[in-house]
Amino acid sequence: MTHNAPLSPRPLHDLSGGGRPRVLTTAQLRAHGVSTAETNEQCRAGGPWQQLLPGVVLLHPGPPTSEERLHAVLMYAARERGSGVPAQPGASRPHAAAYPEVMITGLAALTLHGFSSTPPLPSLDAIDVLVPRLRRLRSTGCARIVRTPVLPDPEQVTGVPVAPVARALADAVAGLADAGIVRRLLTEAVRGSHCDPTAVVRELNQARLLSRPHVVDAVESLLAEGRARAEDRLYRMIAEYGLPDPVWNVDLRLPGGPYLGGLDAYWPDQAVAVELDTRAPRQDDDALWSEYARKREHLERLGITVVHVTPRKLRDSPEQQATVIRTALMASADREPAAYVVVLPR
Repeated sequence: MTHNAPLSPRPLHDLSGGGRPRVLTTAQLRAHGVSTAETNEQCRAGGPWQQLLPGVVLLHPGPPTSEERLHAVLMYAARERGSGVPAQPGASRPHAAAYPEVMITGLAALTLHGFSSTPPLPSLDAIDVLVPRLRRLRSTGCARIVRTPVLPDPEQVTGVPVAPVARALADAVAGLADAGIVRRLLTEAVRGSHCDPTAVVRELNQARLLSRPHVVDAVESLLAEGRARAEDRLYRMIAEYGLPDPVWNVDLRLPGGPYLGGLDAYWPDQAVAVELDTRAPRQDDDALWSEYARKREHLERLGITVVHVTPRKLRDSPEQQATVIRTALMASADREPAAYVVVLPR
């Protein structure tokens, strides 16, 4: 058999042509009439094909493109599921259906999401791929297996299933020991509006990464960054929707009595307060929420209405949050006067 001899009674160009990545599994090659022996012959040293990963063949002799590496990793991870043959993406079959229960994660996923602080895809020695915990796979070649008991819903980026940013961040951070890199990644996630700080911290907590000192330091910076952005959105929302100016960042005390708590915004005449809920989900989350709840109940017993606002709500539905605050201000005229409290700058 020569290299130019036809290898299949059915042409391969319908799968590897048309600008699609020239990567197929050995099962797909067999479906096109290419026997295992023929595949091995084509993949021999100096041959026209290459075995990029176990069971995955690159249909040209040169180095794979970044897109081909991504699809090769997904094919490798998906081939062990069910019949072991992932369907080849095509015009009538999106990539989402081709790679069930696998997705790109880690640094490669962040690069696909548009992060500027992550390495370009060609410079990555390995591509992380997220799979169910019980999937029988091992890391090999350019595929690094990351297991999880529960898969998140993937996002489609350039036709590739990719883990959500928060999950991809946690998987990337798990393999990083450089505090500076971790801090840059987390900061870009917030500044670039890729995700909320609380979502990132939740994933880091679930991955049990908050015991690492360099991760804790980066998280503190992340939460400070997230709170500053939330405060800025709160300032702009009150101005843009014509709400009366409150007093900002104050502490409340009873006259000659105990400290009642700090507030982000307070309207003394209407006894209405706004508190930004920027709690980070950690192991002591229940205790922290209990503290929030106790403060709110105490203030409301004194006749003070407390409106809790999250950074996500400020970002996604500022008009709705402004309406909630305006309603609370208007309703103050129908309530009994609140107890007198001392308002101090925080």
